[in-house]
Amino acid sequence: MTQGTKTPSWLTLSADRVVVHLSKPTEANGLQVDSLAMRAPTVRDIRTAQSVASGDDEQRELNLFASLAEVGVKDLEGLSLKDYSRLQAGYFRLVQDDEL
Repeated sequence: MTQGTKTPSWLTLSADRVVVHLSKPTEANGLQVDSLAMRAPTVRDIRTAQSVASGDDEQRELNLFASLAEVGVKDLEGLSLKDYSRLQAGYFRLVQDDEL
């Protein structure tokens, strides 16, 4: 049985990666991009992001997303809130259990 959750048109999801199509181009690693791809996290990724964030949940998330997308934290900070929300939604779709 399916959950009935429709995948948004701006999101491309596979088993180990999500591609988020941005509402407007942005700079990432010195290039203009219109999408960001994030790989699925490992336990090591989560632990590393947590250890360098010193208890700051927002910084932990930024560190984790930057690592998974292979961009700088400053690049993510330059995203519009709408596009950052898309990145968050993509991440949570990527890590959710298929059987929920």
